[in-house]
Amino acid sequence: MATADRLLSVMKLFTIEEPEWTVEEATRRLSLSSSSTYRYFNSLSAFGLVEALNPGVYTLGPAIIEFDRMIRRQDQLVRTATPIMRKLVDLTGDNGSALLCRKFRHQVMCVHSEGFVDPEKSLSYERGRPLGLFLGAASRVVLAYIPSRNLKAIFADYEKEIEAAGLGTTWEEFRQNLKRIRTDTIVVAYGQLDPGKVGIAAPVFAANKSVIGSMTLVLNEHEVNSQMVERLSIYVQAAAQEVTLGLSAAFNEKQSGSAGSEKADPK
Repeated sequence: MATADRLLSVMKLFTIEEPEWTVEEATRRLSLSSSSTYRYFNSLSAFGLVEALNPGVYTLGPAIIEFDRMIRRQDQLVRTATPIMRKLVDLTGDNGSALLCRKFRHQVMCVHSEGFVDPEKSLSYERGRPLGLFLGAASRVVLAYIPSRNLKAIFADYEKEIEAAGLGTTWEEFRQNLKRIRTDTIVVAYGQLDPGKVGIAAPVFAANKSVIGSMTLVLNEHEVNSQMVERLSIYVQAAAQEVTLGLSAAFNEKQSGSAGSEKADPK
């Protein structure tokens, strides 16, 4: 394993379940030498990615918060989607939540939310929490647009989870179920992650036409009927398409700017 990979493996130790680590604990978990682990912690600490609030006990450091602020303010996906999400919530009379989710390895992660938040019960898709690809509208609509060659590998690795989620017991069933989602271009899911909630999701694409994430509207199931879901599904599709077009326009503008700079450079 390369040094950079080992350094990143230290960062991946920090989770909600295990937020604190000593060098000794990390050495045992990663099967590294003590000297190497000390060196990695020192390097990460120097950049503020980890810090020891108590002697020898490390947590994630303030640099993580700095990066988070940059994402909130400068990430093109979040910047493009935020005003669109606010308009989408307005269409529900402020009774729904709009979630922007991003594909994250073999998971989906909520990167931004707008709208009503139930004080009695938080949504499973809260910002920064990765969730699997097989349950929930936001996840399934992303899963459906992953290239077939990658889907085969996902099916091989997660066959039991896919069967449990009702997406098929064979590769062919799985493929056909995802094809139906692509035909509909939207997923409506009732209570798959949170009882009493309905999610309506549509895919968001990057400038290269690959799926990058999803736009989801979450409502209380008892406050909607089939006609409302059908009507709101149109709005969700339109919102996701607007984000996709916005990302494409931003990319083209940047490319044009870069080309203009190159032409202006006498070198």
